[in-house]
Amino acid sequence: MVKKEMIAMLLAGGQGSRLGVLTSKVAKPAVAFGGKYRIIDFPLSNCINSGVDTVGVLTQYQPLRLNSHIGIGIPWDLDRNIGGVSVLPPYEKSENSEWYTGTANAIYQNLEYMESFNPEYILILSGDHIYKMDYEVMLDFHKANNADVTIAVMPVPMEEASRFGIMIADENKRITDFEEKPAHPRSNLASMGIYIFNWKTLKEAFLALKDQPNLDFGKHVIPYCHENDKPLYAYEFNGYWKDVGTLSSYWEANMELIDIVPEFNLYEEYWKIYTKSEIQPPQFFSKESKIERSIIGEGSEIYGEVYNSVIGCGVTIGAGTVVKDSIIMNQTTIGDNCELNKAIIAEETKIGNNVKLGVGEEAENDTAPHIYNHGLVTVGEKSFIPDGICVGKNSVVFGETTAADYEDGILASGKTLIKAGDE
Repeated sequence: MVKKEMIAMLLAGGQGSRLGVLTSKVAKPAVAFGGKYRIIDFPLSNCINSGVDTVGVLTQYQPLRLNSHIGIGIPWDLDRNIGGVSVLPPYEKSENSEWYTGTANAIYQNLEYMESFNPEYILILSGDHIYKMDYEVMLDFHKANNADVTIAVMPVPMEEASRFGIMIADENKRITDFEEKPAHPRSNLASMGIYIFNWKTLKEAFLALKDQPNLDFGKHVIPYCHENDKPLYAYEFNGYWKDVGTLSSYWEANMELIDIVPEFNLYEEYWKIYTKSEIQPPQFFSKESKIERSIIGEGSEIYGEVYNSVIGCGVTIGAGTVVKDSIIMNQTTIGDNCELNKAIIAEETKIGNNVKLGVGEEAENDTAPHIYNHGLVTVGEKSFIPDGICVGKNSVVFGETTAADYEDGILASGKTLIKAGDE
């Protein structure tokens, strides 16, 4: 029987609906980040840097790109005979096939996978946060307190606490109570959705709750452990942590990478972030190009000007084009004499010549103001914008558009243009 002290279960099934068209064809953890990475690279790299060499990745929504990105785990040194990384999609059972319905249900369906490693501890992670964390330090804390469950928490400003699941802990960090998005929070320790369970405790909770529909950690498993007097502890984390669940937080987290002294440093030797890299030629910058405070991925060709932007791999930016405060993902081509301000352009998009994105005054988005805001322009993957088009702020374009789709060559601020079949 194989014996692993701690194995990780990484929840990567999220649709990420608040990322709008960025996740219409791809699961949120597979969205590009920081030029050459994908969001899931961060928790996977944390695992290998923390000495956790067995990771089950639970996929569900649009798993194709995620599966091919992870493969057999070679970039994270997770291609092992025993343990390593395993992609765990929902599978059909003989009596009824079921999708994962809640965060805990997804893990409950993979009981046999976990059982096969005979672990003492199970680390539960989510695949859509950007952070660096040593899970071994958290495990030491868990053991030192004889905890059954340890929940990673992060202090947040009191005025923001009502947006989170809040833990109330005594002076020894033992959790005495918790509240989900409380109107009047009694503490500012927000749950990060990172848990360490004793395997015995988790199994007991699962078996007791197995008939609970939409089985969820925050709503069912943690309350069950608390009600049954299992010792729950709060492990306080004070490093950089960002939930990139909205377009504006995704844009901000990318922009923070290019601060003069980045709060989140991708270049630290001792805590590398690993990713699957395509074999690309080096970058090319023409004599006329100008680049300031930007990340430029491998294989990109820059003939224009790029300021304060994150450019992926294999991107072409034409002559006379000026890109500012933007994120341009892999294999996108931008024509000549364009102007881009605060644009997020997804992979494999083509933009014609003399196109202006992010111009004029802001207006509220007409279809999803809760998604498309903060003055950003979002273009979904494999889209096409023809020559000479002007697009305003808080707008979204998705699909192979033609000149006829734009009245007088303009898509006003706050407008949505999604071609049928591209939903």
